[in-house]
Amino acid sequence: MAVAELTISSKNYSSWSLRGWLLCRLAGLDVVEKMVALDDPENRAELLLLSPSVLVPRLTHEGASVWDTLAIAEYLHELYPGAGMYPDDRIARAHCRSVSGEIHSGFANLRSALPMNLKVRHTKFPIFSGAKPDIERIETIWTECLDSYGGPWLFGDHPTVADAMFAPVAERFLTYAVPVSPACAGYCKTINGWALMREWIDAARFEPDEVEELDIEF
Repeated sequence: MAVAELTISSKNYSSWSLRGWLLCRLAGLDVVEKMVALDDPENRAELLLLSPSVLVPRLTHEGASVWDTLAIAEYLHELYPGAGMYPDDRIARAHCRSVSGEIHSGFANLRSALPMNLKVRHTKFPIFSGAKPDIERIETIWTECLDSYGGPWLFGDHPTVADAMFAPVAERFLTYAVPVSPACAGYCKTINGWALMREWIDAARFEPDEVEELDIEF
């Protein structure tokens, strides 16, 4: 039987690679990680938010090649419907898909103002004013989910696709000390303490490569 392969890039900087990896782990699919070099022009352009890439994340599994995080999520949910990747309830499931799609297609100002960098922590960081509406919208999404489904995850007592999609955002908020409500700060701690997240972060810290443009210091 062919081994499932997940093509990813930097664990320190690539939020999309993190999302794809978390989705595979949520589904219970064992994958072999294939790293794309940081000096690959298309990969570097993706990390620097200059252009989209179809390189990462990409799941290759039993003859299928699936890229784009939401496509990977739907593919895995189809294969492993009992994995709990989406809520059982129809209304909650629709809500989960909606907020996951929103993070997938929006928040460009947040991405550019607060790039993912798991190796650093800032105590004071000037947040670009254009990113503040994105931060406020994310707080609204998280608050609605936590209030509606009781937490500690966005849709209740276990992580779903939505948590995989928002995990890099929670880590950004921690990296740049973004002030948020107590409930949202608690959710960031939930994500940061997630065993899968700790595994990814530990691996990121041992990466020797750096992208100087993303090592922002103020």
